[in-house]
Amino acid sequence: MAVKSEQVEKNLIKLTFEVSSEEFAKAINKAYAKNAKKYSVPGFRKGKVPKSVIEKYYTEAVFYDDAVNSVLPDAYEAALKETGVEPAARPEFDVEEIKKGEPVVFTALVTTKPEVELGEYIGIKLPKIEHNVSESDVEKEIKATQEKNARLVPADGKKIKKGSIVTIDFLGSVDGVEFEGGKGENYDLEIGSNTFIPGFEDQLVGKKAGDEVDVNVTFPEEYHATDLAGKDALFKVKIHENKVKELPEINDDFASEVSEFDTLEEYKNSIKERLEKAAADKVKTETENAVVDKATENAKVEIPEAMIQDQCERMAEDFAQRLQYQGLDINQYMKYTDSTLEQMKDSFKPQAEKQIKTTLVLEAIAKKENIDVTDEEVNDKICEMAKQYNMEPDKLKELMQEKDIENLKEEIAMNKVIDMLVNKAKISKPRAKKTETAKKED
Repeated sequence: MAVKSEQVEKNLIKLTFEVSSEEFAKAINKAYAKNAKKYSVPGFRKGKVPKSVIEKYYTEAVFYDDAVNSVLPDAYEAALKETGVEPAARPEFDVEEIKKGEPVVFTALVTTKPEVELGEYIGIKLPKIEHNVSESDVEKEIKATQEKNARLVPADGKKIKKGSIVTIDFLGSVDGVEFEGGKGENYDLEIGSNTFIPGFEDQLVGKKAGDEVDVNVTFPEEYHATDLAGKDALFKVKIHENKVKELPEINDDFASEVSEFDTLEEYKNSIKERLEKAAADKVKTETENAVVDKATENAKVEIPEAMIQDQCERMAEDFAQRLQYQGLDINQYMKYTDSTLEQMKDSFKPQAEKQIKTTLVLEAIAKKENIDVTDEEVNDKICEMAKQYNMEPDKLKELMQEKDIENLKEEIAMNKVIDMLVNKAKISKPRAKKTETAKKED
């Protein structure tokens, strides 16, 4: 395939490549076979109209779009392979001209990765990050588990106080008019949880089961329902039940009920081990982030706008997908937040720039330090992934495409760079604060 490569400007290359007339004709035939049933021509049954008749009736270009979409991806990949150009963002395609019996000529404006001017990255100075686990952390964890295992028991005519669980009916109104979402029946509310509008729960303190209470509150100025924001409201409240939490005693029996251990001492030790591991993981992550941030900050690179826009696009797609997992629609979210997709993409720009620069810097360090990834390292990573997915490594490898393996190699290389940066960093322990006595002695 004839390919022409032209440097348009810094980090922007124009590729010109073609698809033979025979190959494009095959793509048109495929498009006809796929879409023939969509076209109606007088005198012919739907789906039985010859291709030449459809082209005459709807113009020759009727199947061009589908044919282009069919041949372009492979042709573009072949052009990249032949020229050795590595795209850093989605390209801009154009079709120069389509003439019957002649090759179809395409152009692609391809953004390439910018040059990185590395700064200091070996021996970066950092204060030592520490996250220590204390006995109070362990006690806090046990207390939380105790709360989760509490029983609710009737308060037997006692007054409602902070921590009480009350079952209520309520009906809210503003200026005598009920509003949407202002009604509830047999609703369980923990006093002091700040679940309701400020002031609501406080007005139930001191009351008893069976009481009917008028609760007067004012909606916050920043309340999400703008028609209620800042307005005074009246809630008619009927208190059905008042219950309190009965906490289990923290002893060996408690430990055996909430864990796999027989004694409280064993249970405490297991919590401490888990918290210490979490603390160590946190130290590792924060140290890695700090050293990478510093190496990135010390480097210089001009990021093409197309790379930033492309990354923002991906981030928006990821965000929309996460919303879908939560049962939400991106359009509903935009309406609720009174924003647009473009505004959301713009808000991603600082984060996108940082992510791109970090990746480019780590890649540049890997190249300069000749950091390679071995087949053994790739196989080890695949085995690790297979274990997570509960699969056989060979089966997982069969399912992975060439692009997946390349992405895996990049991930391993980046991790090796980060390990090197951390190992060669100069991490100093923070100085202990001097006591007043020590200061006077100085």
